[in-house]
Amino acid sequence: MKKLALAVVVTMASSSCAMAANEVTKSPPAAPYEQVSKLVKLPDFLPGMGELFVDPTTLPAGPFLAYDHHGKLVSTIYMLPIKELSPDKRFDNLAAPGGNVDHVDVYYNAGHPGVPEPHVHVVLWHVPVADEARVAK
Repeated sequence: MKKLALAVVVTMASSSCAMAANEVTKSPPAAPYEQVSKLVKLPDFLPGMGELFVDPTTLPAGPFLAYDHHGKLVSTIYMLPIKELSPDKRFDNLAAPGGNVDHVDVYYNAGHPGVPEPHVHVVLWHVPVADEARVAK
């Protein structure tokens, strides 16, 4: 009986993750996500990143959902302030609302509208490296 109950819980959890991923795979994602360009002075589409959406309550770290020109999710981006990267601060369990992660990029950014202080971009790509070109221009 315990094994059956555990199997039901695992199946439900897997289904919830799959449903959550399906809710964000196409632009625009459901609330609480909002288009970043409507929150701060940025273009609707950022070359190299895409069209960004974020839950404003999670700023500045995110996650930011990034979509290509056809409204398909390509990555989940976290913007972690450099000043918060210390032995006393952890960023655990960075979720990937879009589901499976193919690969990860990490790079420095000196700041921009919305996240003006220096920070690190942690990009969880949901597409293969070759498909990053979908947001290149």
